[in-house]
Amino acid sequence: MTKIAIWCRHDKDNIIGIGPQIPWHIPSDFKRFRRITNGTNIVCGQTTYESFPNRTLPNRKIYVLTFDENYEVSDKENHFVVNDIKQLKDFAEPLYICGGASIYKLFMQKMPPEIIVDCCYRGEMDKGLSGNPIDISECVEKMDKEYKQISPDYDEENVITTIRVKKGEFVDQSVLKSITLAIINH
Repeated sequence: MTKIAIWCRHDKDNIIGIGPQIPWHIPSDFKRFRRITNGTNIVCGQTTYESFPNRTLPNRKIYVLTFDENYEVSDKENHFVVNDIKQLKDFAEPLYICGGASIYKLFMQKMPPEIIVDCCYRGEMDKGLSGNPIDISECVEKMDKEYKQISPDYDEENVITTIRVKKGEFVDQSVLKSITLAIINH
């Protein structure tokens, strides 16, 4: 299995959210995410899952990592509850890690992804959002130490996207090609 983390963080402070909200609205960022993850298996936490429109993303299998053993997903054929990251250890297909912060941190510590799609927003965050800032600085620090950038910087609407791979790891070239094409083909 190839594990791919995909996140969009704020350039100045690695914030990915304020409370349950993304603190910017960049249409191309959402479109890029949809292109990269279309037809794939994604894993996310309960809060992230509940932030998806109608608790779903079409044409994806969604694995919701939650401590709640009785958690109910909206589509029992395509969405699955996972109560322990170890259940994903022998997952056969590529798995896209899509947040939130606690899920990124858990994977970076326990099952580091081979590929990171690092999207970095360089604009201003929306004002007036309530809630605590949610940052992934710990993940970014690990990325900076253990991963190397293998792509140019792709700039679209003030979001710089780069592809990074874990140093010394084999990376499935078909997965890498698919990600690259999804990024450059807007």
